[in-house]
Amino acid sequence: MNPGAGDDAGGRYGEAVFRPEQAGEGERIDFGALAYDDVTLARLTALGAGPGWSCLDVGAGTGTVARRLLREAGVDRVLAVDRDVRFLAERPVPELGLLEADVTAPDFSPGRFRLVHARFVLMHLPERERLVARLAELLEPGGVLVLSDAVDLTSEVAPATPYTRAMRAMWRGLRETIGTDVSWVPSYPALLRAAGLTGVAAEIHVPPLVPGSPISRFWADTWERSRAAMVATGLVDDAALDDAARHLASEECAALSAGMLTVWGRRPPS
Repeated sequence: MNPGAGDDAGGRYGEAVFRPEQAGEGERIDFGALAYDDVTLARLTALGAGPGWSCLDVGAGTGTVARRLLREAGVDRVLAVDRDVRFLAERPVPELGLLEADVTAPDFSPGRFRLVHARFVLMHLPERERLVARLAELLEPGGVLVLSDAVDLTSEVAPATPYTRAMRAMWRGLRETIGTDVSWVPSYPALLRAAGLTGVAAEIHVPPLVPGSPISRFWADTWERSRAAMVATGLVDDAALDDAARHLASEECAALSAGMLTVWGRRPPS
């Protein structure tokens, strides 16, 4: 995904790191999709996504969620939004609309939808409270807002391993480079309630870290693409990152991946 505008650190997702033109970036995004799409689709369909629904997928990346909503949930249409839609355009399907736009722009107004979904988007953007409120405004009466973002589980009490050192360096490096901040993600439920939504609830999913799994390959690729930002923190050097990649691919890695916190709420009927 490539969600939108710059941040307090002065960088930008898709420019300072995770550039869409970089070889393998679409594959990196798809590794994340393989780890999380089943859980996401199960939640969206449990909330009612199906025939008759119009959906907005914000920061749609390579479009895996959008296409599955059409193919498996049977929704009527999906508008997939990204600041760079090259990966979406490579895999066109009927009823999938594309909009190249910056979701942080004041004039972002793509219409009203029964479902508004954003995954791994707001964590990279400033003014999160304003954006949550803005996305809630895009709901039809009775519509559902579903947000998912990462929760860091490499706390201070987690054992010091090559993996945990790399993850801590990654979060700090991304925050200092492009403004990524997952520390506020647990406040999602309160933000949805403040936006006037009802029936607010949340859940967390932690995919298992096993050698060769999609999530392990996703983190290895993510570290490689953010290597300069990670080394700049002083928490790791190139040798430590190489060691962390080897550790992640081995049976020795007994650790928790970052969790995906998903929260949802419904706009009251008019």
